[in-house]
Amino acid sequence: MSGRLAGKVAIVTGAGSGFGEGIAKLFAGEGASVIAADINGEAAQRVAGEIGPSAAAVTADVGKRADVEAMCQAAQERFGGLDILVNNAGYTHRNGSLMEVDEDTFDKIFAVNAKAIYLATQAAVPMLNARGGGVILNTASTAGLRPRPGLTWYNASKGWAITATKSMAVELAPDNIRVNALCPVAGETGMLSMFMGEDTPEKRAQFVASIPLGRLSQPRDIANAALWLASNEAEFITGVALEVDGGRCI
Repeated sequence: MSGRLAGKVAIVTGAGSGFGEGIAKLFAGEGASVIAADINGEAAQRVAGEIGPSAAAVTADVGKRADVEAMCQAAQERFGGLDILVNNAGYTHRNGSLMEVDEDTFDKIFAVNAKAIYLATQAAVPMLNARGGGVILNTASTAGLRPRPGLTWYNASKGWAITATKSMAVELAPDNIRVNALCPVAGETGMLSMFMGEDTPEKRAQFVASIPLGRLSQPRDIANAALWLASNEAEFITGVALEVDGGRCI
């Protein structure tokens, strides 16, 4: 590791598994101190334990203001501030008719995929300003750029995240806060079976067939992109929805 995030403090939501776990571990490996936040406290503790002293676990429902504020306060108390916020936690409905998604599921999708960005931004921006600027990364999706059938309300939430990212980037630029979005294609995470409707060899083949590079994404793919966007190498990049998709959106 080259220490590309040495001295930085990062919060990663949804860090207990999948893309979030990959991001938290890579950031820590590159020198960052990391708050690994997840609604599943045991999963967050596992990831933080595997990272070591440079990580702390926080149990947080990112759709609740009190939890988000406590998460940010943990970064202040444990590591002295905040430089990087990764709004990675996500939720989806099972692939199927838009008419069959119940209201509670719809509300949860927008609480986790949209409202959480609003809450975390309001809590984190004063902390970033105190450090003279920083980075916000929002995990959106190729679903917000090139929607798949059967995932309408999830697609819509990710389109919201992309538009929010661009508007945030413009408004926060004078504060030296860069804001970008990651747009992964379907990956080897716990939500894959929901995206596909059912996890069968035939469904996987159908999804892979839409990706020119011929495979699903891996947490490492998304973590590598997040690392670049969070690092000083991307200091002139803001308002971008970066497709990490093996060519899916072409």
